[in-house]
Amino acid sequence: MTMTPSIDAYRHVRDATLRLVDGLSDADLTPQSAEFASPGKWHLAHTSWFFEQFVLAAHGTGYRRFDERFGFLFNSYYNAVGARHERPRRGLLTRPALAEVLAYRSHVDHAMADFLGGRVADDVGALVELGLHHEQQHQELILTDLLHLFAQNPLRPALRKGRPDAQPQEPTALSWVGFGGGNAQVGHDEAGFAFDNESPRHVVALRPFRLASRVVTNREWLQFIEAGGYADPSAWLSDGWDTVQAQGWRAPLYWEQDEHGERRQMTLAGLEPLALDDPVTHVSFFEADAYARWAGKRLPTEAEWEFAARGLQVEGNFVESGAGRPRRAPGRPGLQQMFGDVWEWTASPYVAYPGFRPAAGAVGEYNGKFMNGQYVLRGGSCASPRSHLRATYRNFFQPGQRWQFSGLRLAEDA
Repeated sequence: MTMTPSIDAYRHVRDATLRLVDGLSDADLTPQSAEFASPGKWHLAHTSWFFEQFVLAAHGTGYRRFDERFGFLFNSYYNAVGARHERPRRGLLTRPALAEVLAYRSHVDHAMADFLGGRVADDVGALVELGLHHEQQHQELILTDLLHLFAQNPLRPALRKGRPDAQPQEPTALSWVGFGGGNAQVGHDEAGFAFDNESPRHVVALRPFRLASRVVTNREWLQFIEAGGYADPSAWLSDGWDTVQAQGWRAPLYWEQDEHGERRQMTLAGLEPLALDDPVTHVSFFEADAYARWAGKRLPTEAEWEFAARGLQVEGNFVESGAGRPRRAPGRPGLQQMFGDVWEWTASPYVAYPGFRPAAGAVGEYNGKFMNGQYVLRGGSCASPRSHLRATYRNFFQPGQRWQFSGLRLAEDA
């Protein structure tokens, strides 16, 4: 039976979104730095439109929309709902101003409080829960999009001051954790929320394999650079090599080098010295795959990753830590950093599980229609809310994208 989220649960997620942009101005939240990113103000409005469109307007009684024009402005990709403003032009929406977008959020929140105070059918309660997890996805996007925006500014402004490590740590040695082969159950079948693309659960045959105990670090990535990794086509997929040449990649996104040869990295706390033993991040699938080949290893499949992660506690460096960037692995035995720090690229294309059926109606467009030309990432990042993650969660992006907190863990056949 579906449990409708309480008004307290609803407010917890909605308030967390506002805390991310606390202190930022309309000027900070209006620009769009690239076609793949969106303005912070647009995220604030779009997540409100989701509840307005799919819950209040469809299932509420006497609900009046805040502004009839907002459906066109803040629909993302739901073709069944109607026409929408072009994604590459979201940064041109100087109006509505931030104050009006915040008033829109307040209007929707008041209506949702009344709605959740009444009797809610199970299927509608499931829509509310979907909306909350959808908003948590946009919380991470707000941070990654603001980081990309601020990185274009010569002043390299900080979103907020990061929290320093409590104690300097020695680099964590890499070891290997082995897993036997056989038939494994993959996919969600437990109590609690999951997106439709995590189901149905099914059997996958696995060969014995090993996973690295931690993710790849900046120090290790520097070795790849210094060995000419970005200049040697032998390790790269054809499309990856073409992308490297076309984009002029020579290092992960946000890496810079000053006139003295010192490397720095743009973070949510501004431009900082490159922390050599922290996880490498902001690398594409093409780069992750090339590094793994260069190292004589490979990327894990998503089934291998999920098999290894089942039974582990969802603990790590998430957005709640306030670090604002990945941190080095703790010096403990076994698998580390399976959750948090960086999304881990897998070797698996994003496709439907056997027997997958998208939901009926517009919300069926949420995941299913993107099952083409993308790769799966697992585990969450330092910008992900902890309550949003689980072992079966499937994130996905196109192989050349790297503005997210994306890194990698190596794998090998046993």
